Amino acid sequence: MNEVITRFQESLCKSKLNFSIKPILIGGMAMEYYGIRKSGADIDLIITDEDYKDLAKQNPEKQKDLFGDLGLVIDKFEIWRSIAHLDYDFYKKDAIEEDQALIISIDRLLWSRVCAMEVEKYRNDLMLLKDYYYKNYTNQKFHEEARLHEKSYEKIKGAIFGGKYED
Repeated sequence: MNEVITRFQESLCKSKLNFSIKPILIGGMAMEYYGIRKSGADIDLIITDEDYKDLAKQNPEKQKDLFGDLGLVIDKFEIWRSIAHLDYDFYKKDAIEEDQALIISIDRLLWSRVCAMEVEKYRNDLMLLKDYYYKNYTNQKFHEEARLHEKSYEKIKGAIFGGKYED
């Protein structure tokens, strides 16, 4: 089992939090799940509106409103019903199913960082996600072709017209 999932499940068990529908693991732990960077101390989740309402009723003093995104801070968990007003149904698309949670898809993780790119931490995450995409999805044949003309790209600032390379 993935070490991130093990840590998440241990924390969830200690917290005694219950959800009617599996929460979606987002944020730093999702970044670590994909091998992009280590997570911080908190655990970020998206939950259904129904689960949010139940938890908010039980923990009214732990509610948090971030520009209309409602959440709860309970122990090490930051639990949200939306990010950028996009809800559970948006973030569950293509999520990876684990025993006690879904893991946000890499594409939705990217989107969650785009929504918060005004914050330096999330801009940095965007650069890490860009590197992840290049590392995992670059067409290697095209990449090798481009490497043949790196000197030309540097001289002309990237755009070569008519196949006139200056290698």
